[in-house]
Amino acid sequence: MGTAWRPSFSPRISARACTPNRSTDPQARAYLAAQADRWAAYRLEVGGLVATPLSLTLAQITALPAQSQITRHDCVEGWSCITKWTGPRLSALLEMARPLPGARFVVFHCMDEIERSLSGVVTYHESIDMVDARHPQTILAYSMNDAPLPVRNGAPLRVRVERRLGYKLARYIRRIDLVADFTGIVRERGELLGRPGI
Repeated sequence: MGTAWRPSFSPRISARACTPNRSTDPQARAYLAAQADRWAAYRLEVGGLVATPLSLTLAQITALPAQSQITRHDCVEGWSCITKWTGPRLSALLEMARPLPGARFVVFHCMDEIERSLSGVVTYHESIDMVDARHPQTILAYSMNDAPLPVRNGAPLRVRVERRLGYKLARYIRRIDLVADFTGIVRERGELLGRPGI
C-alpha cells in the first residue's frame, strides 16, 4: 500500500457513535482493577526487539504530541462508520523505544480474554508490519469524538491503523512487542476468531 493515506472527513459527520461489537466489556481481573482505579496504575509496556524498553503511564501517553483524524472504520463484516480519533503516532513511541535492526513486526497484546481452557487463558492479540506501524495515520488512540475512549471502544488505549480493516485495530492494549517473526507466539487470534469490532 506504500504511503497511501485514508481520506479525512468533516467534523460535522464525525460525532456519530460507532456501535462496537464482539468484546465490549472485558472481565479480566487485571483490567477491572485498572478500570476501577481510573487507569492510574495502567502501564503500556513496549519491548521485544528494542534498545530501550518502555513502561508508560496513561498520563505520560496523553502528554505526548497527539494528532486527531476523522476517518472511516471499515469492518470485514461489511459495515462502516466515521469517527474522530486522537492520540500520539505509534511511530513516536517506536522512536523512543529504538527498534533493533531485526524488528519486522509489531504485536499488540490486549487485556480482553477470548478463550479459557485447562491450559490457561488466551488474551486477544494482533500484529502489523513496520510499514503500517510507521505510517503517519497509525496512532494509539485514547480519545474518541473528543471524549475519553469508552470501555466498549477499547479504553484506555487502542491502535488505529487506518489503512486496515477493523479486526486489525486492537483494543485494550497492555503491551507492544517488536519481533522478527511469530515464532513462539500463538497464532493470530484476531484472524482466527474474527473480532472485527470497533
